[in-house]
Amino acid sequence: APAPAAGSSSPEGRIKSSPLARRVAAEKGVDLAQVSGSGPGGRIVKHDVEAFTPSAKAPGAASFAPASVGASALNNERIPVSRKRATIAKRLGESLFTAPHFFLTVGIEMDGLLSAREKLNEKRKDKLGLNSFIIKFLAEALKRHQALNSSWEGDFIQNHASVDIGIAVAQPDGLITPVVRDCGAKGVLQIEAELRDLIDKARNNQLKPEDYTGATFTISNLGSFGIEEFTAIINPPGVAILALGATVKTPVVAEDDSLVVKKIMKVTLSCDHRVVDGAVGAGFLTEFKGMVEDPYRVLL
Repeated sequence: APAPAAGSSSPEGRIKSSPLARRVAAEKGVDLAQVSGSGPGGRIVKHDVEAFTPSAKAPGAASFAPASVGASALNNERIPVSRKRATIAKRLGESLFTAPHFFLTVGIEMDGLLSAREKLNEKRKDKLGLNSFIIKFLAEALKRHQALNSSWEGDFIQNHASVDIGIAVAQPDGLITPVVRDCGAKGVLQIEAELRDLIDKARNNQLKPEDYTGATFTISNLGSFGIEEFTAIINPPGVAILALGATVKTPVVAEDDSLVVKKIMKVTLSCDHRVVDGAVGAGFLTEFKGMVEDPYRVLL
């Protein structure tokens, strides 16, 4: 029998996939339309998502070989701008050209956190995602560096008592940023449950305005696409956003000058210089790095 095409759809146009597969895909940032389903009727199951890599060509997928000379796959189509895309363009354009951005990048050793996560997941049916730990550590660091949990209001700076962290989620017509509220008062398990629910709603266009507005800090994670380092535009009214890259095995010089292999994730903090000074941003990023590299100081 022929291999199922990537992203098999139901008659209603929805991609046939199990709830667990959708959840894992949301955590990994995987587009289910590119995944081949091995379940009944081409249904995508958890194993299909875990086995998928962006660089791998899905069985049965259309070939993307260059077109022959004289032929063109391009067109002159004029695409109407949706209200959502217009709003994104307006807000991010205003942010980039109004807020003076500066950027700080650091490499973080992920070995300790990945090991801790693996141990915590050993007896769990629903595995804890990396983003939930990142959000928890960010919340703790933001409580110690409140300048990054504030907003610029023109003639005053507004501090926020609650740490409300948004996470950028890709949709076909643009980005949306569901928000986990009051992260500083929640543990990793509660953050995980709320984040899964929000991402599932985002993938199915079921978010309400109160679910994706008012973030005091934002993260953008492109690591699942193999992107090692990037900068992100601040999501207003916040004054900072953290860009998370892929975790990469990297040779590191140890204290005894020997070479050891570490799993390194590069993160880049974008700050609004009207509110956050360089030393303040550096202090926050150093605090966050320390928590990730020694996770039990926060988790226990």
